[in-house]
Amino acid sequence: MLEQDERRRFIRMQTQCKMTFRIPQSTETFPATCQNLSGAGVMFTTDHPVDPGMALEITICPANNVTPPLEALVEVLRVEDKDGEYEVAAEIKGIKS
Repeated sequence: MLEQDERRRFIRMQTQCKMTFRIPQSTETFPATCQNLSGAGVMFTTDHPVDPGMALEITICPANNVTPPLEALVEVLRVEDKDGEYEVAAEIKGIKS
């Protein structure tokens, strides 16, 4: 049985997947690295600044070719600047099909 010390609704899965994000209605995409993923949220790092409250469209690319990319709409909850690399926590608002 999995042990869960956190008081979260979903367990976070640690991952190091490449991903991209963009502001809706924009064609410009930015690279990022997904650090962890849960049923309700995602944490990623990027060198492109974003602000809390922003809506983003993300695409997470799994390391294998069997699993399709995850495309979702997220809302940025918090951003921590770590010497020019931004750690972004976001809530998943919807999954794109």
